[in-house]
Amino acid sequence: MEMEELCRELPKIELHAHLNGSVRDSTLLELAKVLGDQGAIDFSEVEGLIKRRGRSLKECFRLFDIYHKITTDHATVTRITQEVVEDFAAENVVYLELRTTPKQNKAKEMTKHSYMKAVIDGLTAVDSVEVAFLPSTVNARNLTNFLPNEVTYNQTHRKKIFVRLLLSIDRRETTAAAMETVNLALEMKNMGVIGIDLSGNPEVGEWQTFLPALQYAKLKGLQVTLHCGEVRNNREIHSMLDFYPQRIGHACYLEEEHWEKLKVSKIPVEICLTSNLRTERITSFKEHHFADLYNAKHPVSLCTDDVGLFSTTLSNEYYLAATTFGFNKEQVYHLSRNAIEFVFADDEVKRTLAEIYDAAERRFIL
Repeated sequence: MEMEELCRELPKIELHAHLNGSVRDSTLLELAKVLGDQGAIDFSEVEGLIKRRGRSLKECFRLFDIYHKITTDHATVTRITQEVVEDFAAENVVYLELRTTPKQNKAKEMTKHSYMKAVIDGLTAVDSVEVAFLPSTVNARNLTNFLPNEVTYNQTHRKKIFVRLLLSIDRRETTAAAMETVNLALEMKNMGVIGIDLSGNPEVGEWQTFLPALQYAKLKGLQVTLHCGEVRNNREIHSMLDFYPQRIGHACYLEEEHWEKLKVSKIPVEICLTSNLRTERITSFKEHHFADLYNAKHPVSLCTDDVGLFSTTLSNEYYLAATTFGFNKEQVYHLSRNAIEFVFADDEVKRTLAEIYDAAERRFIL
C-alpha cells in the first residue's frame, strides 16, 4: 500500500476542527449565491475565490467574513454540521472534536442555546454514518454497539464516528459573555459538549479577560484547549502555559523558555501544518516546529483547523507529515494512534478507539 493510500485508509482522530471553517466549497458557493441574490454580498467578487484552492492569507480573511454571514440561521447551521461530520467520516476519521462559537442573531431569533441546538440537530440528522455524540453514561447502549470495524444497522454496514463538541470563547467577548459560554457548555454536557476552546483573532482581547471563565470551566470538570502562540505575545503565552490547559493549538511563536516549560508540562499540541503555512506562521513545512516536538517525543496530534478554508483534509495532513519528515508506515500509524491519549472523551470511548486501531494495524501494518 502506498503512503498516500495508507494516510487515507487509516483511522484518524481530529482534535482541532472549526465548524464554520469546515464548510464544503459547494455549500459555501450555494449559500453565497443566495446572499448575492439578496444583495448582502457581491457574489461576482467571491465566486472565483470560493472555487480557488491554495488561497492566500488575504483571501482567507475575505472568506472568514462570508462564513460568518452564512451561519446566521438555524437551518444553515444544522446543514453545515451534518455535512461536516459526513465529510470527516468519509475519510475515515473515527473520532472528531468539533469546535464552534455559539452565536446570537436577534433578527433570526437565534440565541447561543438555540444555535447549539441547531448543531445538535445536525448531528442527529446524519444518516449515512453512525454518529455517537452522547457520553457513555447517557448513550451506553449505543456505544457498546460500536464494534471495532463497522456497525450493523438495518442489516447494512455503515461507517461510524464519535463526535464531541467544544464551545469556543471568542477573544472579542467580555468576561460575562465568556462565562455565559461556559455555563452553556455545562448545561449541555449530556448532549455531547465536552469542553471549552479559546479562539478568535489572536491580536484582540486580553488573557485576563477570559481567565475567570476558563478557571471556572476547569473547576467544573470541563476540558480546556487554548489557541496559544499564534502571534508573538510572550506574557500571554507564559500565562497560558501556567494555566496548564489540557491541550493547546498551534504554538507557532513560543520562545525558548516557553518550549522548555511546554516540554516539561507535556501539554499536548494540536498541530495544523497547512493552516500555519497558509496563515504565514511558517514559510515551509520543513521548518515547522512539529519536527522538534515529535523528535522530543512530546505529545502531538495532526489536525486540519479549517478543511474548507485551507483546502485540506486530515488524510492530507498525515501525508504532508510523512513526505516532509520521512515517516514510514509504522510511524504514521503510531502518530495517528497516539492521539487516543489526548481526546477529551471518556475511557470507554478510548478503549473502543484502541480496538479500532488494533484492527487497522492488523490490516495495514503487520
